[in-house]
Amino acid sequence: MATTAKKATLTSVCCAADGGKSAAAGVRREAASAPAVDWSVPSATAEDQQDKKSAAMASVILPESSSNAATKVIQVMPRAQTVHPLDPLSAAEISVAVATVRAAGATPEVRDGMRFIEVVLLEPDKHVVALADAYFFPPFQPSLLPRTKGGLAIPSKLPPRRARLVVYNKKSNETSIWIVELTEVHATTRGGHHRGKVISSTVVLDVQPPMDAVEYAECEAVVKDYPPFIEAMKKRGIDDMDLVMVDPWCVGYHREADAPSRRLAKPLIFCRTESDCPLENGYARPVEGIHVLVDMQNMVVIEFEDRKLVPLPPADPLRNYSPGETRGGVDRSDVKTLQIVQPEGPSFRVNGHYVEWQKWNFRVGFTPREGLVIHSVAYVDGSRGRRPIAHRLSFVEMVVPYGDPNDPHYRKNAFDAGEDGLGRNAHSLKKGCDCLGYIKYFDAHFTNFTGGVETTENCVCLHEEDHGILWKHQDWRTGLAEVRRSRRLTVSFICTVANYEYGFYWHFYQDGKIEAEVKLTGILSLGSLQPGESRKYGTMIAPGLYAPVHQHFFVARMDMAVDSKPGEAHNQVVEVNVKVEEPGKDNVHNNAFYAEETLLRSELEAMRDCDPFSARHWIIRNTRTVNRNGQLTGYKLVPGSNCLPLAGPEAKFMRRAAFLKHNLWVTPYRKGEDFPGGEFPNQNPRVGEGLASYVKQNRSLEEADTVLWYVFGITHVPRLEDWPVMPVERIGFMLQPHGFFNCSPAVDVPPNACETDAKESDVKDNGGAKPIPSGLIAKL
Repeated sequence: MATTAKKATLTSVCCAADGGKSAAAGVRREAASAPAVDWSVPSATAEDQQDKKSAAMASVILPESSSNAATKVIQVMPRAQTVHPLDPLSAAEISVAVATVRAAGATPEVRDGMRFIEVVLLEPDKHVVALADAYFFPPFQPSLLPRTKGGLAIPSKLPPRRARLVVYNKKSNETSIWIVELTEVHATTRGGHHRGKVISSTVVLDVQPPMDAVEYAECEAVVKDYPPFIEAMKKRGIDDMDLVMVDPWCVGYHREADAPSRRLAKPLIFCRTESDCPLENGYARPVEGIHVLVDMQNMVVIEFEDRKLVPLPPADPLRNYSPGETRGGVDRSDVKTLQIVQPEGPSFRVNGHYVEWQKWNFRVGFTPREGLVIHSVAYVDGSRGRRPIAHRLSFVEMVVPYGDPNDPHYRKNAFDAGEDGLGRNAHSLKKGCDCLGYIKYFDAHFTNFTGGVETTENCVCLHEEDHGILWKHQDWRTGLAEVRRSRRLTVSFICTVANYEYGFYWHFYQDGKIEAEVKLTGILSLGSLQPGESRKYGTMIAPGLYAPVHQHFFVARMDMAVDSKPGEAHNQVVEVNVKVEEPGKDNVHNNAFYAEETLLRSELEAMRDCDPFSARHWIIRNTRTVNRNGQLTGYKLVPGSNCLPLAGPEAKFMRRAAFLKHNLWVTPYRKGEDFPGGEFPNQNPRVGEGLASYVKQNRSLEEADTVLWYVFGITHVPRLEDWPVMPVERIGFMLQPHGFFNCSPAVDVPPNACETDAKESDVKDNGGAKPIPSGLIAKL
């Protein structure tokens, strides 16, 4: 991992992934011998985890040798290591993993057919993370490990890092998962050795991995060169194929012909009006009536039909969104410069991927599928020290179903994380950044389709934001006031998936809150209309042009650890509903209401929906830690605006998106249970794979290593004001401390310098405190 200074901004490497994913179905192909030291912790049931925690932790710490048994002294590392177990894979590590897998191919044909969908860090067991944070990486936290009699001998180094690769073989249409141990990796500029070892490879049957940008480009070229397609476009008045835009969409699963035995795409077609205008909004002219199905493995059109001649919409004069005269308009002239200045630099500190800001600390990760990942979130609470809150936070899936039953819109049900990859489509924020002030950027490394390493520079943005008033009170008797301004630390990235942009944000506040926010913008996915036609399933945007109604759903996966060390199973979830007291002797004034708590004891009990009428929320509590009042410490999940799918229960896309049926799901942590729709939702024929299958085990949640899956969505009925580019829509939720602290954690935020100067000036001018107004004296 390399870090480069650039004037007022710092740039560092950032690219990680989640590991331990399970295959839908697989056959073991080969396995290398296990390493000499077993760093893994055997899986256990929720009930077993609590009793076996200390024993499991001991399995990652080497026993003391007999020669040192008498001294019983803990051997501490002489110096910190440089690569944390959760650090994203470096470019060199990705190259080694790819080369190792390619060299392990059985035949030249197999090696030539390999296409690399994903190369990510196989995240280690939580106990290995605890060991690393306790003795190998600052700030050293020995308290993360359990106390044992006789002391412990700390190993001289951590276990080797591992990479997890999803490989698609273009010649055999076969998907496989490889685990590679990165035995020794050094930067080539240092002349070091590059070595990896295949630990295992598994063929995953009956799946299709996500599509790649290279495939999308090839698909567009194939369609535009297909003679019947060229003839169909001529019927619509288009002779210049350079005007045509082909957006490949995964076919989903609507019929047996969509089964994953073939790798399929069904493109949407659009057409520009000017081939020499790169700033033109090509999505303003959708081409309808043409059915195209492409075999993405062999890159051939296998179905084509010009079903209905729908005239192209006329060129909309309001279609473009580029600056000023380039769109045929004039920009505002009264916008003055706004500068965010931090003359003393930022309040945050960054060491590699480890971030400290005021009392918060966490690690930044990144995966091709999820994008930004936040690891090991904790808050430093005075004498109570570093208090964990969450082990891992990320957005693991999103689904965009459309509400128009007409072709092709009924097929538009994109799984943008599982079919494409949010991180893989992330922007370089060099090309226009929404962050202001002093910015810390993180780069992201990915493999491309052929196994090369590509870097998205400035992919993740870290910066501070002013956020208005944090708290305020003025004493009406004395006229004295105290006010504090709120500041938050924001970590974010933005991606483009075809026509839409999504910004994903994690905000950390001075009062202990964590906010998850998604910002939606970009261009509407439109349809064409016949002259005089209108549809109730959308909004007319311009003559011959309409925007279908649709929904956007996002899934946040939160591996919680409220006051819990890594791997501890000491959390539970309670649901809180506000109840109205029945009229009677306990409610003689008919004004009484109260909050009622219900413990969610098992997975099936924990499939819950939002209810704004009862102010419903959920609290994640530690079962063994209390505050000064003797109450269990906790964090509560406060829903924002939300919705459920409006499609019927028999809608085809719901086979793959059963997790959308509820807003909240709770599971005990299990390695491999990472994605709500399973690892491979693309063309998935299996009903309810993923989260809906996990919870059928109905495991206990009364005291567990708890994972929350929060599903939140927005129903988008397009407006004319959403055209030509949609102003940002915001949606999200909040994690708030609930009995976690003994009082407000924001009471120690100092006043602003300008506020302090104003008070001193007021005292100087008046010779003391502000006098009580005479009118107030009269009232008293």
